[in-house]
Amino acid sequence: MIIVGLSHKTAPIEIREKFYLNPLQQDLLLSELKNHPLISEAFVLSTCNRIEVYLKRVDLSVDSPFVISLIAKIKKINFDFDLNSYIYVYEGPQALDHLLRVTCGLESLVLGEKQILGQVKHAVERARTSGTLSRHFNILTNLAIRTGKKAQHETTISHGGSSISWAAIEMAQKAAGNLQDKSVLVIGAGKMGEIALNHLHDLGVKKIFLMNRTGEKAELLATRYNGIAASFWNIKEILSEVDICFCAVGAPHYILDKEKISNIMEIRQGRKLVLIDISMPRNIDPEVKTLNNVHLSAIDDLHEVVDNSMKKRESALEEVEGIIRQKILEFNDKILKLQRNPDSDFFEQRCHCEEP
Repeated sequence: MIIVGLSHKTAPIEIREKFYLNPLQQDLLLSELKNHPLISEAFVLSTCNRIEVYLKRVDLSVDSPFVISLIAKIKKINFDFDLNSYIYVYEGPQALDHLLRVTCGLESLVLGEKQILGQVKHAVERARTSGTLSRHFNILTNLAIRTGKKAQHETTISHGGSSISWAAIEMAQKAAGNLQDKSVLVIGAGKMGEIALNHLHDLGVKKIFLMNRTGEKAELLATRYNGIAASFWNIKEILSEVDICFCAVGAPHYILDKEKISNIMEIRQGRKLVLIDISMPRNIDPEVKTLNNVHLSAIDDLHEVVDNSMKKRESALEEVEGIIRQKILEFNDKILKLQRNPDSDFFEQRCHCEEP
């Protein structure tokens, strides 16, 4: 087993967004891996904070340059810079330990982040649908997901706020003060957008607007969280009114550029605008932060508020690491039994019956 990846710990957002794989690109990469004779199993994890390719390989020639070349082929770009300082490679037992740490949220920007467990589940299901999982990775991924659940349910590692959206709202409060008397626009009704809506609703924010590519979903969530569904046609008018904008779209380009925000700031007549971009790739032009009275934060800026809350969960670290050690022993025991009885279909049946 080998993992090739990069994360918020090794690469800034301008590098991560070059490697980010959208759902279609993930499917294309899985297809390439499935058809390669030196790879027997694979799955791909691509989030705002990490891009990791997990492989069970037949030959040592399947290495970091091999994986990077496949990603470059899928993305149709050349990585014309030194990758050595950004990419990490884990093999064998170290790879197993890393996967379990990722699934438990120990490697997340927000320690104990809950979303990562769902993201791993989706990555596994995508690989299963693509036909790139077999016995070893079925055992591996089911055990990883159970480990993440155990860490969340039996320890305080996810106590309190534990998501990128929560950290974004903490950042907004740091920049704009109490949010109860503020008006807010949330762009994007995906998972992170909905979590942000939930937090804003719980905080009692005065007025919440929601924009989404699919108007029906925006209407549904706006009703659920006492917000107002709005059209992208009205984005200039709404940004001229609100105090804060959270962007969680994931479009392949900037939807808010410097010129557009500059025009909006003229209408606002100097009134401060707080922009929090938690999209991957980024959807607000970083040049926007050079404008007067505009506060722009992206994912990598969230460490300012994350670091302050870290101590609340650090007490659970040792307990979670104990769970991981226990699960590693469990995995090794299962693989040993599989090696002793390779013709048994027990492992295939067990993995497909459990929740993916």
